[in-house]
Amino acid sequence: MKLNLITSFFFLIAFGSLLSSCDDIIEPSINKSQIQLEAPADQYVSTSYAVNFWWDAVNHALTYHLQVVTPSFASPGKLVLDTVISKTIFYFTLNPGQYQWRVMAENGSSQTLFTAPRSFTVAATSIKQQSVQLNVPVNNYLTNKNIATFQWSNLYGATQYRFEIDTNNFVNESAVISNQVVPGQQLNFTFPKDQVYQWRVRAENDTAQAQWSAINIITYDHTPPGQATVSAPANGTTVGKPVLLQWGTVATASKYKLYVFKADSTTLYSNSFPLTVNGNSYGFNQGSSGDKVYWQVTALDAAGNESVASQMRNFILQ
Repeated sequence: MKLNLITSFFFLIAFGSLLSSCDDIIEPSINKSQIQLEAPADQYVSTSYAVNFWWDAVNHALTYHLQVVTPSFASPGKLVLDTVISKTIFYFTLNPGQYQWRVMAENGSSQTLFTAPRSFTVAATSIKQQSVQLNVPVNNYLTNKNIATFQWSNLYGATQYRFEIDTNNFVNESAVISNQVVPGQQLNFTFPKDQVYQWRVRAENDTAQAQWSAINIITYDHTPPGQATVSAPANGTTVGKPVLLQWGTVATASKYKLYVFKADSTTLYSNSFPLTVNGNSYGFNQGSSGDKVYWQVTALDAAGNESVASQMRNFILQ
């Protein structure tokens, strides 16, 4: 009887823990939640072609579905914007006209209703008061490719766009790295060397120039990190599993790539390799007694550059 009571007690504890774990896993429903729209307000008239859409966050929502139509959802002529984002603010450049917008919150298992539509107007003005919205690359982008594609939004009333890229934040406009006029919204640029660059765009037509866009930063780095130095186990030793493979830190590395080979020193040991490792060690636990295993390491930096491989070492499984 006493044993049955003890067994029942532990069963209840385990069952309670299971229910608690299920509560942690089950995603709360947001079906009945409501979104509060902030801007643009209903019937707002914008003299800026770049419109800032903004709403309050919904608890347990993971993404938001934003839609913009012209002239209205009741009588749509065109779906202008249909996007899913994780933030509660979104910038988009529009042509002059009448618009409506709405938002729906979503998570993995539920969603709210769309908000009631709000109306707004984008008024036609001179491009002198406007600015281009930069799209890609995003600000503070890091790349190891020597050619990058730059893109920006179309601006109503513009016939061409001036693209500038510099390494001195445009302090001296007569000495920028590149100053080009293009008819569209895209340009390919080849970086002359590893460096931090700034870029911006200005819309123009025959009679006026817009404001310069915001300045975005892009870093070009194609220099690989230094060579990693393996430290343990000692070359040719017999060791038991798991084998702790260790190597030294490389100054500019953000992670490492581990290569493990079979006895021929060229065939990868399994589909697990090469393996990306964040630290300076890895516990190897594959293979059978008597197997001879070869291994080496490369260093990877934040831009994706890979160093030359370290010295190759081997060990025998005990």
